[in-house]
Parts: sequence; structure tokens; C-alpha cells
Amino acid sequence: MSKTAILVDGGFYRKRSKQLWGKHSAQESADALIVYCHRHLTEHYRKHDLYRIFYYDCPPIDKQVFHPLTQKTKNLGISEQSLWMREFLSALGQKRKVALRLGFLDTSNTVYTFNYETVKQICSGTVTKETLNHSNFVLTISQKGVDMKLGIDIASLSYKRQVDQIVLIAGDSDFVPAAKLARREGIDLVLDSLGLDIDKDSDLLRHIDGMRSCGNPYRVTDKAAP
Repeated sequence: MSKTAILVDGGFYRKRSKQLWGKHSAQESADALIVYCHRHLTEHYRKHDLYRIFYYDCPPIDKQVFHPLTQKTKNLGISEQSLWMREFLSALGQKRKVALRLGFLDTSNTVYTFNYETVKQICSGTVTKETLNHSNFVLTISQKGVDMKLGIDIASLSYKRQVDQIVLIAGDSDFVPAAKLARREGIDLVLDSLGLDIDKDSDLLRHIDGMRSCGNPYRVTDKAAP
């Protein structure tokens, strides 16, 4: 039986799963992620032994940020999203064979800015200072260290021959160098873009061994693995 490691780009997974399957509680989301990952262990002709699920993300920000519209500071640490994220990471960290690989958020450059559509409307004169509302603003936060940790883990798993297969749940080409390395070391590398279309000319498609996505993990009768 071959051994499989499943690597999850958390930011991508959370955004894409919400688009596909809607909003759920932190505990339900943690359970569903485990169910989803375990589905990758069964293919049409073979079964795989789980080495570990690696989850890459950042803990929520705990900072007061000035909002230019309200002219007041907002405590992001007590927001609904921050509370959900803390509970989600806590629940996920208690799951068997799950390793959390956490980076950090760049708090020094966390600001509210106009979203792209608002910039176009301001330039065309359809939006003015008087007609601005909360939907015109987006919170800009940069992740640090997440992609690096994921790339290092792919390299380590490959060089040490700890697994035969790596399933990468991600949706962009940031991980192409790591994918190329894994394949050179003889690792079967499978991409799961959660049904997101990948450009046929993308470097990412040229450096994987196949693509596979699983169904809605919330529509199950069996319980998630511990």
C-alpha cells in the first residue's frame, strides 16, 4: 500500500469551499476537511495509507485598524471571522494525523483600501466621497511564511522518500518549483483545485501527474475521522 501526504493551502481551501458548499460552523468545517482529505486515499484501483495531512494557514489577526469611512478603529481580534478562525484551527489541531503549519499575517501593512470596482467607479465619476459605503472597502492583509513552509515540506517529503504520493490542494502556480522537484524524485504528485479551472497552458498542469477533486464533504452519513 502506497503512502500519501495531503498538503492543503488553507487560504485557498477556505475561500473555495465557502463558494462551493456555503458557510458552516468552525467545527463542521474542520470535520468536513478531514472527510474530504480521506476521500483522496481511495482511487479506482488502489488504496493509500495516510502519512499525514499538512494544513497551511495563518492565525487570525489581533489588531485595531483604522477605517477611513467611519473614522474609527475596528478591533479585528473580536470580529466574527477571527473568532471562527481560532475555533477552526483549534478543532483542526486536535484531529489525528493533522499537522498545522502556520505562518503569520503582516500586521504592519494591514489597511482598508478601495476594492478594484470602486477604483473604476471613482475614476468614472459614478462614486463620490458622499456615496461611499462599507462595500467599497476591502481589508488588505498579506500572509508571510505559508508558501515557504509548504514548499519546504514538499522538498523534505520527497528527498527523504517518506511518501509515495503527494496530494496538493491548491489553485495557483506558486508551487510549481516544488512540484517539479517532487516529480524528479519519483513522487506521484496529484493536484486538487477543488473544481477550479486551471489554464491549460499553465505551468502547474505541466508539472503534475494528474488532477482529482472529491465531492461535497458535508453530504455524508459517516462521521469524520478523529
